[in-house]
Amino acid sequence: MSIDKGAFEKQWIETTTGLKIYTLVTSNPPHHSTPTLVLVHGLSVSSRYMMPTAVRLAPWYRVYILDFPGFGKSPKPSHVLSIPESADALAAWMQAVRLPSATLLGNSLGCQIIVQLALKDPECVERAILASPTMDPKARTIHQLAGRLLIDLSYEPPSFLPVLGREFLAAGFTYTIRGLQYALDDPIEEHLPHVHVPTLVVRGSRDPIVPQEWAERVTHLLPDSQLAVIEGAAHAVNFNAPEYLVPLVQSFIQSTSQ
Repeated sequence: MSIDKGAFEKQWIETTTGLKIYTLVTSNPPHHSTPTLVLVHGLSVSSRYMMPTAVRLAPWYRVYILDFPGFGKSPKPSHVLSIPESADALAAWMQAVRLPSATLLGNSLGCQIIVQLALKDPECVERAILASPTMDPKARTIHQLAGRLLIDLSYEPPSFLPVLGREFLAAGFTYTIRGLQYALDDPIEEHLPHVHVPTLVVRGSRDPIVPQEWAERVTHLLPDSQLAVIEGAAHAVNFNAPEYLVPLVQSFIQSTSQ
């Protein structure tokens, strides 16, 4: 499926905290009452790698994708934002675009930001979709995670590597390593029991970064959740398996809207 970037318009959103955030939003959402989805990217990437999923969601929902400060096209702030600070930036961005609540879909570290937002500003999160949620407590060092990442890259499609490479160069080594350390230091397993919104956990069956045991534990810790496994998919399910992820999202939204 080709990516129809014309389905989205570009916006620069300035928050009350002074952050300027590059944003993509569906140009012609199907209806004013359509559910709104916000796509939250992971570490050292941006809205670019969320597009394969975004274009498949666009015919059905109002879809927003943002580049967090320091990543993609958004300017770098004075320092690398921690997980709680990223959640604050997301809340400030939602306020700036007049979005009181939405369904949030995140991949990897983006899941940690969504969980923090659900803790700090629960009214912002109508429901959550955690695709490949990090960080597994059994791999909480840079060396352990690097080993898992190298294995994962062998499972990702060849088209993913140039995207990841460009995004890494744009973010820079310092931003990536500091952001990774924040993610590793975030005890998400302690936060999950306090997230009281309907949640869909999604894992690719070939994802070495999020083993099945960890995905099941995430699902067990969340008070209202369900787990879906995409057969043959690797870590970046929003990029490598959007044709399977989107029907799961649609079914989840429909089932939790009744």
